[in-house]
Amino acid sequence: MTTAAIIRLLLFIDVLGMAFLAIFYLRRRRLSWLAYLCWSLLALFLPIAGPFLVISLRPGGKQSG
Repeated sequence: MTTAAIIRLLLFIDVLGMAFLAIFYLRRRRLSWLAYLCWSLLALFLPIAGPFLVISLRPGGKQSG
């Protein structure tokens, strides 16, 4: 495996991990189904900036409990 292939693999794993973090963050917010879907798609379709936007903009209210 070449160095370039390893770096691409690590970048892909990093992008996937950030998307999962954003989606798990959204699970703890009080959102309608449509809002959850829209914010999740933003996190997935903007692979680098999307998760940061989702977490920093704090959509919906915090769930109790």
